Amino acid sequence: MKCPFCQSNLSKVVDKRSVDSRGEVRRRRECLKCAKRFTTYEILAEIELLVLKKDGKRQPFAKEKLQAGLRKALEKRPGIDKVSEILDRIEGRIRTKGLKEIPSQTLGKWVLSELKKLDSVAYLRFASVYRTFSDPKDFKKELETL
Repeated sequence: MKCPFCQSNLSKVVDKRSVDSRGEVRRRRECLKCAKRFTTYEILAEIELLVLKKDGKRQPFAKEKLQAGLRKALEKRPGIDKVSEILDRIEGRIRTKGLKEIPSQTLGKWVLSELKKLDSVAYLRFASVYRTFSDPKDFKKELETL
C-alpha cells in the first residue's frame, strides 16, 4: 500500500473496522516514513458467476437483471421494499454453495420460492413470464398449486 503523501510502501494498520455485511473492511493506516495517516477500503473480489441459459448459452450473472424482474413482479405491491433482501438471499445461496455456474431454471425456481412466501400476486406475475404462460388456463393451473 503506497502512502498518498510520500509514495512510501511502508505503513502500519492503526485501526480496522468491518463496514458492511458484504465483507468491506476499512483500514486506518499510518505511513512509517512521513507519519501521516490515511484510510483504505478493502473489498472481496467476487468470483465471476455464469448463468447457463435454456438454449445452452452462458452469460455473466447480472444482479441488475434479477432486480429488474423482481421489481416488475412486485410493482405496486406491498413487498416492493423487500427486493434487496430477496436478492441478497439468492446471491448468498449461490455463494454458499460455491457455484461458478448456475442454470437459469434453478435461479428462476429460487426466485419463485421467495415470491411465493412474500406475495402470491407477484409470484403469479413472475411465473407467467418465467414459465411463458400462453393461455389463461396456465394461470388457473398455477393458482391451484398456490
